Amino acid sequence: MNDHIQRFLFKELNIRGQHLNIHQAWQEMIKDRHYPDNLTQVLGELTAVAIMLANGMKHSGKVSIQVQGSGPVNLLVVQVSHTFEMRGVAKTNQTLTNETGLDALLGDGQILVTLENTQTGHFFQSYVPREADSISDCFEAFLSQSEQLPSKLWLAANNQAIGGVLIQKMPTTDEQDEDGWERITHLSHTVTEAELLECDATTLLHRLFHEETIELYPPETVHYDCPQDQQAVETMLKSLGETEVRKILEEQGQVVIHNEMCNLHFKFDESDINRIFSGIENDSTLH
Repeated sequence: MNDHIQRFLFKELNIRGQHLNIHQAWQEMIKDRHYPDNLTQVLGELTAVAIMLANGMKHSGKVSIQVQGSGPVNLLVVQVSHTFEMRGVAKTNQTLTNETGLDALLGDGQILVTLENTQTGHFFQSYVPREADSISDCFEAFLSQSEQLPSKLWLAANNQAIGGVLIQKMPTTDEQDEDGWERITHLSHTVTEAELLECDATTLLHRLFHEETIELYPPETVHYDCPQDQQAVETMLKSLGETEVRKILEEQGQVVIHNEMCNLHFKFDESDINRIFSGIENDSTLH
């Protein structure tokens, strides 16, 4: 399966949309995380939205979506760059069972979207109103308000794939067909979770809108990207100071640093610590 996000346009209606279907990159992102199904779903849907927002960026940078929860899920973080390199993590403070919906999972946690422009160094941040109990409904309202375009959003996620469809009504849509938006919205509501997770853009759009004229734009490929930055970890250890690091080494037998975002463990034994504080560069200690 191709990991693509793809724009499309109903040419005779001036309704624009995005379709995404991500398999391999998503499986790499949650590999060895052992997330339960309900956590996988909410993180996957948040990741799908972040990819769609990144697809709307007109500058180099990245989109970050962060949720600090007060429920059993206390942290969700997703980052997607303008080149569609994605990463993300979820954290819980108790064992999840059958909780569903944002209220049960996150409590009153807020959803924060950050757009970073690396060309100017500027950041734009906006909170997503928690006016609904699902990621799709919250971001549907957010996009409708922030972009001043009526928007409809469908999302799906499991441990194999994430999928989504977004449609947006342009200012001239009613001039071209006053019933067009209602018709396309009605047809879109027939999409199933299985279709969102399994179908590429061509297949799904033909199933839903085979009587409409649709222009598909070239797809963008999404990748999972979490660099194994050994040097940054060693720099962090140096900033702690040799006395503190050697104290940890003496107490625990080794120094272990866990990069939660990338789910990587960096382990340092006595020879590694000697090397770091003597300024000698050597082999990687990633495990």
